[in-house]
Amino acid sequence: MIAAVTTDRASASEPTPAQTERAVELREQIARHNEAYYEQDAPEVPDVTYDKLARELRDLEEQFPELATADSPIATVGGAPNQQFAPVEHRQRMMSLDNSFDADELVEWASKLQRALDGQAVPHYVCELKFDGLAVSIRYENGKLVQAATRGNGRVGEDVTHNVLTIADVPHKLKGKVPEVVEVRGEVYMSLADFAALNKAQVEAGEKTYVNPRNTAAGSLRQKDATVTASRKLSFWSYQLGEVVGGPELASHSDTFDYLRSLGFPVNDHSRVVETVDEVLSYIAEYEGKRHDLPYDVDGVVVKVDSLALQNTLGFTARAPRWATAYKLPPEEQTTTLLDIEVSIGAGGQATPFARLEPVFVGGSTVATATLHNQDQVKEKDVRPGDTVVVRKAGDVIPEVVGPVLSERPKGLPEWVFPTECPVCATPLIRPEGEARNRCPNYTCPQQIRGRIQHFVSRGAMDIEGFGESTVDLFVTEGLLEDVGDIYSLDFERIGEMEGFGKTSVTNLQAAIEESKSMPLGNMLFGLRIQHVGATVGELLAAGFGNLDALLGADTEQIAAIEGLGPIIAESVHAWFAEPDHLAVVDKLRAAGLKLEGPEIIDVEQTLEGLTVVVSGGLTGFSRDEVQTAIKSRGGKSPGSVSKKTTALVLGENPGASKVTKAEEHGIPVLNEAQFVELLETGIVPES
Repeated sequence: MIAAVTTDRASASEPTPAQTERAVELREQIARHNEAYYEQDAPEVPDVTYDKLARELRDLEEQFPELATADSPIATVGGAPNQQFAPVEHRQRMMSLDNSFDADELVEWASKLQRALDGQAVPHYVCELKFDGLAVSIRYENGKLVQAATRGNGRVGEDVTHNVLTIADVPHKLKGKVPEVVEVRGEVYMSLADFAALNKAQVEAGEKTYVNPRNTAAGSLRQKDATVTASRKLSFWSYQLGEVVGGPELASHSDTFDYLRSLGFPVNDHSRVVETVDEVLSYIAEYEGKRHDLPYDVDGVVVKVDSLALQNTLGFTARAPRWATAYKLPPEEQTTTLLDIEVSIGAGGQATPFARLEPVFVGGSTVATATLHNQDQVKEKDVRPGDTVVVRKAGDVIPEVVGPVLSERPKGLPEWVFPTECPVCATPLIRPEGEARNRCPNYTCPQQIRGRIQHFVSRGAMDIEGFGESTVDLFVTEGLLEDVGDIYSLDFERIGEMEGFGKTSVTNLQAAIEESKSMPLGNMLFGLRIQHVGATVGELLAAGFGNLDALLGADTEQIAAIEGLGPIIAESVHAWFAEPDHLAVVDKLRAAGLKLEGPEIIDVEQTLEGLTVVVSGGLTGFSRDEVQTAIKSRGGKSPGSVSKKTTALVLGENPGASKVTKAEEHGIPVLNEAQFVELLETGIVPES
């Protein structure tokens, strides 16, 4: 994107030609983005990019008032109404909100309020989640829904009554004592679950998937056919009143919420009344941490003066109320330059394209690579090295390239072509019929060997500490490992001579490998990376057959007969053990003394059903295997890491510090061994 022209308030009394040109350019860009966002439901750039452009123009216009124009896009709200819908003139304008991007700006907003109130402090604020949807106004006369309209440009919106009537959250008739007229304002949105279900249906139908819930909700509300809107399962939150005739006298914005509930409207339960700006900032910090726990997208927090009398005193600017601000949470979408597209080879031979990016801070971390999924996705998105692209990263989700900013594409930029050969071993790539991915068919491809070994030693499989990605890469490169069976016959004398491997690290690695021999059979089966065999299926196979030899001798029907499995998994397992190369690996594991017997069937009360218990460190009364058996035989889960879903963390000798830290962050109970025994017996988490 074109670089911003820096403004200098101290040294400039009139705009330079460059600043004048930049203001014109910014107005054109912002107007184009307004049209794409508000009128076409197809924004070209993420909100954070738009906000930067708007702020730059606002700064220029404030510094040089002669640059401001009557039709400046930052002085207007939204976009022009869509001509395919009948226009609706709002009786009270639907205004936009000014933004605060950090704590200092929020404090400055509050200070302006106090100055405007002649030094009087605001007694109460209301904090609300800022939903990422489409603002609408719904009008009721004598309790009956008569009209619904989009915000449009704030003065005139679009009539979407027939579509709003299909939204289950929106009452057609109001409850209780209804006013003569009431206009309710709120947000139409699509829940994350409904968005995922819609995209799943699109994939199954061979249709194009949708990019995000906000644009999908907006497009769904603007359908000519209301049955299409109904099929999209839109939702609605109410949050404000517009025109009211014959209603009660309300003193505060928070009273509005109670009134809306009494009429039958859905009101979000996460709103909160607070007294100080510090409490506002605490609310923001709380929901910044919780944003991915919510079943819908939010992109900020709206802060309002609670007193309606003070709202009237403070009034409005040309586009926004002075008594409210929208605090923007850190962006989950950013724009950056796509430097190159490369292809990685996975443990199963999958050839996956990924993007090399100009590093950009998004979703709480700096991102330099992002997934592009497969060949078809690259073609569909039409991203090319040299493009300005939109990158999305939501919480712990892997970063992905959403698409290019076509208006920024350099002329003549060539289309990227998927390679025909494996970038590691040069074997021609294949694409099996019915699959979305290209594959390298060479089982001995060094990158596939690395991937299979990394999976085998991972925490969910054999959990061999000290066997990280760099170690695997080194050992494969040096010819020490050709398959997972070689782990148990490593040449430790040679390893001890390698740079970075002192006596202690070699001893620790030996001990970790030796300890892994006692891991349950289910973990080993999962570690072999048989297609369709995850951790749960590995446990079912181990328990169902009792030992590895029984599984090796089973046919597909016997495997499929295990409860929880089926013919697809059975075919995959049977085919894997029919391969001579795979049987050779199994022989190495057998010779090394790995545990090939399944778990003993224990008939105990299911005290831990639905609970997740993580154990860190050694316990005196249980071996590592016995800990897993004790938890799982009682219906519980015992993953290797702590998450917000963990019920309790049990600490033994030499526990992992990171597990303790995560437990403290999530408020998870930490138990000792005696308390663990009590938990096993009762299913009740003792007070730690």
